[in-house]
Amino acid sequence: MAPNTVTYVRRPGGATARFGFIVSKAVGVAVTRNLVRRRLKAVCYALQAQVEPGAEIVIRALPGTAVLSYEALRAEVSRSFTKAAVLS
Repeated sequence: MAPNTVTYVRRPGGATARFGFIVSKAVGVAVTRNLVRRRLKAVCYALQAQVEPGAEIVIRALPGTAVLSYEALRAEVSRSFTKAAVLS
């Protein structure tokens, strides 16, 4: 299964984790891009308690992200956080 997101992590330190999202026009029209961004925000909010403090995480959505269900997106983001050793 090809990944639908790319995750970049930086650990400069700080009080709380911060998240950023990149959703380009390749993902779809504005409505689709906003839906993907809102889903990514909801996933990150749900996982925020498990993310190590001070991590800065940027998630880039690839075109396949538009057709993923919320559960599949959450599983993929969780897997990428685990792989990047960001979850505590």
